[in-house]
Amino acid sequence: MIAEKKAVIQPDAVEAAAAKASSGEDYFANFDFGGLEVDMKSMLKAGVHFGHQKARRSPKMNEYIFGTKNGINIIDLEKTVAKLEEATQFVKKIVAEGQQILFVGTKKQAKRLVESAAKRCGMPFVVERWLGGTFTNFRIISERARYLRDGQEKMKKGEYGKYTKFEQMKIGEELDKLENKMGGIKQMTKFPGAIFVTGILEDNLAIQEARIKKIPIIALADTNVDPSQIDYPIPANEDAVSSLRLMIAYITKAVIDAKSSAAIPKENVAAEAKKTQG
Repeated sequence: MIAEKKAVIQPDAVEAAAAKASSGEDYFANFDFGGLEVDMKSMLKAGVHFGHQKARRSPKMNEYIFGTKNGINIIDLEKTVAKLEEATQFVKKIVAEGQQILFVGTKKQAKRLVESAAKRCGMPFVVERWLGGTFTNFRIISERARYLRDGQEKMKKGEYGKYTKFEQMKIGEELDKLENKMGGIKQMTKFPGAIFVTGILEDNLAIQEARIKKIPIIALADTNVDPSQIDYPIPANEDAVSSLRLMIAYITKAVIDAKSSAAIPKENVAAEAKKTQG
């Protein structure tokens, strides 16, 4: 299965910033997405194929499992490539329509990567505890987000200068707490076109709310989860940092590519308009 697949490109782009991720730096800030292509050699090197122990296998993941080795489930990377292609095509469609993808990753090893990726491609994100009601009570969440945006703008302009230093300190503390809780979604003024989840078990509440509001779900699916509630499951190791880096990079690249493609026609229209006026 693995030996017969032709490698398309070396995974150098993924390795180049590995030291940054481990040191807590912004991993995707200067990542070269232009050199990133989907291929099984990169996935093998990143350990995407390693699942959980055989005893923890979810029967609903059987179709994505190639076999077992030393008691460990081995994910069929041909299936991973196929499902990743479906997911990235959907991401490109959503982004091309002008909609957002909400990145969700609250497990420890995913937090910094998810935040870095979302910021790089200009998408909202949740990396701390999912706020109950983010989708199901969206009006209230939106009001708090607006309060945070307005408060930070007033703070920046010095409009709180009329208050005492103690009052300014309390306002600042409140805004800092809100930023920590919902800073990643403060610019999300409407439901996203989809959510991308890196941990089905850890972020189950986000998945439940997305299903209630009929928001499509893209998610990495390890061998111990139930992928039946996910619209676009991507079979992959969702625990190893190396695997997370690579799979998150693929989704991020799809967003960036879609934005770039959408911008080209607009530039062409503007150029033609200038020619006409000239």
